[in-house]
Amino acid sequence: MDFLHVTPNDNLSDILSKITQPTTIYLKKGVYRVKLVIAADNITLIGEDRETTVICYDDYARKPHSDGREYNTFRTFTVCVTGENVVIDNLTIANTNTAPETHGQCVALSVNAKVFHAKSCDLKSTQDTLFTAPFPDDLVIRYSGLTDDKTYYDGFIPREQLYMEGESFHYFENCRICGTVDFVFGGARALFENCELISLKEKRGTGFVAAPCHSLKQSLGYLFYKCAFENGGADNGSVYLARPWRDFGKCDFIDCTLENHISPLLFDKWNDTYRDKTARFSYCNLKGGSLAAVPWAHEITPENASDIINSFTTLKKKYFGV
Repeated sequence: MDFLHVTPNDNLSDILSKITQPTTIYLKKGVYRVKLVIAADNITLIGEDRETTVICYDDYARKPHSDGREYNTFRTFTVCVTGENVVIDNLTIANTNTAPETHGQCVALSVNAKVFHAKSCDLKSTQDTLFTAPFPDDLVIRYSGLTDDKTYYDGFIPREQLYMEGESFHYFENCRICGTVDFVFGGARALFENCELISLKEKRGTGFVAAPCHSLKQSLGYLFYKCAFENGGADNGSVYLARPWRDFGKCDFIDCTLENHISPLLFDKWNDTYRDKTARFSYCNLKGGSLAAVPWAHEITPENASDIINSFTTLKKKYFGV
């Protein structure tokens, strides 16, 4: 195991590109304005101070890319993780674009790996703050160019970001994640434990926390466990806990607290779709507000909730030994 100490004056991107063995990098507090890809396995980034050790950039979906196309959602990241067993700890990752209504999506952290752990971190943006791979199958086809349709992008996203065989497990522990629309999205098995999900003011009116795209064959999706859904400026009743980005998206909300910005309906079916027939959303022991949840979501029993928690606990022990 190598140990490196890095300051904002160092070229963090260059340092990461040269790593060939397990390495822990200690980041001195300050602002690292850089767009990062963490491609090596077994990398740990530890910040000196959670709030003042900041990795930031400001790409956005409608920005023209050097290849002549727009960035689209998936090239806007500030940090993209493709290496396995990466850990980020005690730092902030931010996309500093603050105008999604005109600029489009703006990802702070994109996790395109099977095993990932974030603890005591702040993830900051507005629309599409955190992406957790895998991609939906239809987007893999679209972005890889595996089609005769010339309007599809060929090689739009690097293969190491696009392809991921098998299921992933991402663990977010004691993190603060803020945004406006679909600010936690993707198809990973992901546990959010003791996290704060902070909804900012959405100028277009309605906000959404999670947008899952799990396939039907996945028995586990997103679990928000002992999380606090906090109001960071959103209008009362204007935010939904989740809406399904693809038909069988799965979200479970257990032992969470809600503030007044969360709609009593809790969930949305996603525009003019029939995903209320296929989405797999459940909740148990939610505190705060008056709930009148949509009928297609399931209020599960404590016994069912315990089964879900135990499944994720098994994954924590398997991958992280906790």
